[in-house]
Amino acid sequence: MNKFTLKIATLSLFLGLAGCSSSPKDVEKVPDKSAQALYEDARSALNNGLYLKAIPILSAIDSRYPFGAISHQVQLDLLYAYYKSGDAAQGIALADRFLRLNPNHKDVDYVYYIRGLINLSQQENLFQEVAGIDRSDRDPQHARAAFNDFKTILIQYPNSKYATDAHQRMLAIKSRLADYELAAARFFMKRKAYAAAANRGRYVVENFSPSPQVELALEIMIDAYGELGLTELQTNARQVMVLNFPNNKKVKGL
Repeated sequence: MNKFTLKIATLSLFLGLAGCSSSPKDVEKVPDKSAQALYEDARSALNNGLYLKAIPILSAIDSRYPFGAISHQVQLDLLYAYYKSGDAAQGIALADRFLRLNPNHKDVDYVYYIRGLINLSQQENLFQEVAGIDRSDRDPQHARAAFNDFKTILIQYPNSKYATDAHQRMLAIKSRLADYELAAARFFMKRKAYAAAANRGRYVVENFSPSPQVELALEIMIDAYGELGLTELQTNARQVMVLNFPNNKKVKGL
């Protein structure tokens, strides 16, 4: 098996697993036990990483005992199982429902955190990553949603045990969003839509400083303003470049 075939096989396996989720038929097959007995079965499956096995059991408990003493914990465990199994649609739906019905629950920060992770996972395109294809020009709508989830934790629950990791993930997402804006700016430059390219570059400078992308954004702004004959704006962009990136090729010799 060559390397590419192996990558495709790995991708197919992942998609096959990620596409599995509990259906009403799966839930019906769960034995008729007490909520506690079923929960013990579910926890055993979760502890052993058997998320696809745990999902129908937890779903059965949630369906049969919606107002039980462990109903909230069941939903939180089910949310985690959806995340780990790659079932983003079910995970997002459950998180949204939990937040809507339990806005003051003590574990709301956890729900935002897991929803953020699910949103982030949706942004990933496994096939492109496996094949080594740059995906910086892909609309980062899920990355923005994840950023907002993690931002909610930092603002509303600054003492949460998930706050530190949420902050680190926000930094990574911020870099990704900047890459997207740069990809859009480069696209507009190729299409000779210089005003749109300059605006994208300016957006990066204004919203993603400091970051490595700022220098590249300034380069685009300098070129775009030059093409548009906007000398004053081009000079301003060069001055910002001189102050922040004096060794850049666009300012050497000035």
